[in-house]
Amino acid sequence: MSSNADGVRVVMYHHPGCGTSKEVLAMIRAKGIEPTVIEYLETGWTRPQLLGLFAAAGLSAHQALRVKNSPAEALGLLEPGITEDELIDAMVKEPILVNRPFVCTPKGVRLTRPVAVLSDLL
Repeated sequence: MSSNADGVRVVMYHHPGCGTSKEVLAMIRAKGIEPTVIEYLETGWTRPQLLGLFAAAGLSAHQALRVKNSPAEALGLLEPGITEDELIDAMVKEPILVNRPFVCTPKGVRLTRPVAVLSDLL
């Protein structure tokens, strides 16, 4: 994580094509914080990374699954009985399946959707 002049360290998992993600990034920068930005569609995810991120945010893979504008339905991931492991495997293979944006600060990790959640982290 990069550290800013005031000592606040922020990491944001960002999708530059997402309006909410762009809004969250602008809000962080408006607070004078330059976050470490990870464009996860380019870098992809690892299983341990997702497990850690979801655990820190208090979410299951089902809760972090992006349904809108994603291939989740076409891949059968909305069917009853899909396991957490199956979702994690799919998210590693198709990074777009992870909802966004996730923000990590010393105050915690959150899926910042809605953007109002961000205020608790900064």
